[in-house]
Amino acid sequence: MEFGKVSQLLLILSVVGSNILFARGAGVAGINYGRIADNLPSPPQVVQLLRSLGVNRVKIYDADSAVLSAFSGSNISLVVALPNEQLAAAAGSSAAADAWVMANVVPYYPSTGIEAITVGNEVFVSPGNLTPFLVPAMERVYDSLVKHGVSSIKVSSPIALSALQSSYPPSAGAFKGELIQSAIKPMLSFLRRTGSSLMVNAYPYFAYTANTDKIPLDYALLDGNSAGNTDPNNGLVYKSLFEAQIDAVYAAMAAVGYDDVAVVVSETGWPSKGDANEVGASVGNAAAYNGNLVRRVLAGNGTPLRPTVPLNVYLFALFNENQKTGPTSERNYGLFYPDEQKVYNIPLTAAGLSAGTGVSRIQTPPPEGAAAGETWCVANQDSGSEKLQRALDYACGEGGANCRPIQPGATCYHPDSLLAHASFAFNSYYQASDRRSGACDFAGAAHVVTQPPNYGNCQFP
Repeated sequence: MEFGKVSQLLLILSVVGSNILFARGAGVAGINYGRIADNLPSPPQVVQLLRSLGVNRVKIYDADSAVLSAFSGSNISLVVALPNEQLAAAAGSSAAADAWVMANVVPYYPSTGIEAITVGNEVFVSPGNLTPFLVPAMERVYDSLVKHGVSSIKVSSPIALSALQSSYPPSAGAFKGELIQSAIKPMLSFLRRTGSSLMVNAYPYFAYTANTDKIPLDYALLDGNSAGNTDPNNGLVYKSLFEAQIDAVYAAMAAVGYDDVAVVVSETGWPSKGDANEVGASVGNAAAYNGNLVRRVLAGNGTPLRPTVPLNVYLFALFNENQKTGPTSERNYGLFYPDEQKVYNIPLTAAGLSAGTGVSRIQTPPPEGAAAGETWCVANQDSGSEKLQRALDYACGEGGANCRPIQPGATCYHPDSLLAHASFAFNSYYQASDRRSGACDFAGAAHVVTQPPNYGNCQFP
């Protein structure tokens, strides 16, 4: 995943054109299975979990033999990876590329349903200037697949969204000029010729957290409540950042003559927890973003520019990964905890969608000492604004409270006061914590009440 300053709106992409990894019809929601952790279930256990969920497409970040063996006979399609550190060798030697295919593909295929190979990851922003090696390495890996009679396995390489020079309005989407001739066009030409898809790692969360003064939360979370924005160049109305971002990429591809190449979102997600300065990182927002996205994908919806083209994505990620570096959010993108318990509940398949799977935090049995009966948590008006603000920031940030209803334009935004907003956030945290003892304290800024503190159309959970 790409880090650093986000200077433009980040994009989510969908599938375009006739050459795609997935069959036509409704879109497909796959999952990234990252393993930068020391407490994850074994690969066979992971396969069983995925099968129980009905998930049939998974992407990994290497070609680990234990993982490839575990997926054998599972009927789960797998995307494997040749990592960046092997890119130069594969680009410079047909023998090296062939040796990698012989070791990591041929012994497992077709029992392990390897669907595609990612050659490198976010190469344009990787240290060491690996860009010149990218397309030659893709070519040599593909030639090896042809040699061994498995050219049905597609070859691609996920790009970072910093490859875009502009994204607003969507119709003005464009790739960075310095990349077009050296990398973008050669790669898209290869993808077109081999019937493969452009893969893009896209995190609208970064766009929101870097532009909270400009991007409404409901617009970022695809919840459909936004007033919308109109593209001045073509008159198309965008109800979500998601739609606008997708169409900006279509525009960028069309501008270089490759709008017939398919696009797959190889990573996208929203963290359930973050540091104090990581605005929007919460369980409620993560459930809303991923849940709304999957619903959109499974419904076969397109975008204003391409309304009939379904969306295909790989959510990031299956598990929280405790050994990832960086801010707290990096270790909290998982749909599941390492013990295989859900961080929150969202539909992942058409069956789950039909069953009305919710997006709320999974509740555990109340711990010993939890408050009896119905109780709520509200702010203490005598705490002072400084203490209340600190507690509110914690609840909506690291605490993981669902603070969407108190955002501008949402149901509980009014009255627009620190006391009212803090009360809603404190109660959200309290209820998600199973009303355990101490969950309604916030250093003395809150207390428990036995009457629902609802007001107007705002209902406290």
